[in-house]
Amino acid sequence: MDLRIFTEPQQGATYDTLLTVAKATEDLGFDAFFRSDHYMKMGDVDGLPGPTDAWITLAGLARETKRIRLGTLMTAGTFRLPGVLAIQVAQVDQMSGGRIELGLGAGWFEEEHAAYGIPFPKEKFGRLEEQLEIVTGLWATEVGRTYDFHGTYYDLTDSPALPKPAQGKVPVLIGGHGASRTPRLAARYADEFNMPFGTIEEAERQFGRVRDAAEAAGRGADEITYSNALVVCVGKDDQEVARRAAAIGREVEELKTNGLAGTPSEVVDKIGRYAGVGSERIYLQILDLSDLDHLELISSQVQSQLS
Repeated sequence: MDLRIFTEPQQGATYDTLLTVAKATEDLGFDAFFRSDHYMKMGDVDGLPGPTDAWITLAGLARETKRIRLGTLMTAGTFRLPGVLAIQVAQVDQMSGGRIELGLGAGWFEEEHAAYGIPFPKEKFGRLEEQLEIVTGLWATEVGRTYDFHGTYYDLTDSPALPKPAQGKVPVLIGGHGASRTPRLAARYADEFNMPFGTIEEAERQFGRVRDAAEAAGRGADEITYSNALVVCVGKDDQEVARRAAAIGREVEELKTNGLAGTPSEVVDKIGRYAGVGSERIYLQILDLSDLDHLELISSQVQSQLS
């Protein structure tokens, strides 16, 4: 089971804070550092000092880390034109030496679009499908050839399809709870399918849908990696769990139901149950980025039991 660190910087984090957490992620032996792609806070936090851009952040981290994978859960398709996104991701992949992964979603948080003047189209899923086709198509085009795409929402003519990612093909992550269109997209484009913030039963059901869709598309279901994203709150005892839950404004029992919370042994047991329904990778949503002792505890007493 791979464990990856997943952050939500729109809730309030500077680049330097993210760099500190990313370096701890690397030093403590975690597989990857991922971040959300949002421009506005959610819930009862001040969000200060304000948002950081996902791909600018990852470009910086690409130069300041050496081993860990870096990526987004999920880049909002509404924020970037697909041709521009393909260039950005390929460049950051070159800057990292081939350690980038692209999670791409349709975009959903209407308020942040209004706040920063970003168009929020009614039909987002159809756009996402074309974006996935364009981004992967640009990367797959042989050097010296051009790429054309004429769709409902995007039109590319004689694109040189440059630059290319350092690793050849950047892994693409698709995720969500949708029962039909999401599995179909994952079957066609995803190297990894991520089930965000779902129960074990929901994960099992959605993984099954994706596997069925892959097989229906003539693709081996095991060609896709299956993962979960879950909030994490671990403590060496019940008192420490309660303290960490309070620090992020959550209740312990709610976290135990909807995430990974409790003592290391409790969390290891629940991760095992996710593994039992097919999960191969867990993105640990860290909400208190100042608590590096939390990461150390997870590394030494949770991750160590899963390797």
